[in-house]
Amino acid sequence: MRLFIAIQLSDAMKDALIAAQDEMYAHGVRGNFTTRENMHLTLAFIGEYPDKEQVMDALSSVSFSSFSICLKGMGCFRDLWWAGMEESAPLTAVVRRIRRALAENDIPFDKKRFSPHITLIRKATGTMPGIQIETASMPVESILLMRSDRGKRGMIYTAVGEIRAF
Repeated sequence: MRLFIAIQLSDAMKDALIAAQDEMYAHGVRGNFTTRENMHLTLAFIGEYPDKEQVMDALSSVSFSSFSICLKGMGCFRDLWWAGMEESAPLTAVVRRIRRALAENDIPFDKKRFSPHITLIRKATGTMPGIQIETASMPVESILLMRSDRGKRGMIYTAVGEIRAF
């Protein structure tokens, strides 16, 4: 199974992201636009791993209080264009606890520095237009273990586990 840990986005946040994508498209940007149902904030990417129960056991040790996240700005990593997030100490802290729990349980994960972003377009072509992403925020009440499968029309993400704020 290809696994990752993520925050599922609210409808209001997805609306703001779709509006930004629509504006980019209107300005001639092309590429593989992330579909609404696949928009999420990745906290830790595990990759191929056979035992989701072991991952959930590790995550069961991670506790967190509800906190908010808020969209802020846009940017790119080469041809991957993204929407950013406001700095959030609670988000950074929960990511640190998740990654520590994975490491303590010998579950491999991508150790790149956490840079909170939501992918809008892969293989983007054109020039990034000077648009502003609509401000949108949401409370984070749960964190999901997600499975990624290749479908006929792209990736299909399915929640296979959840931890909730206390």
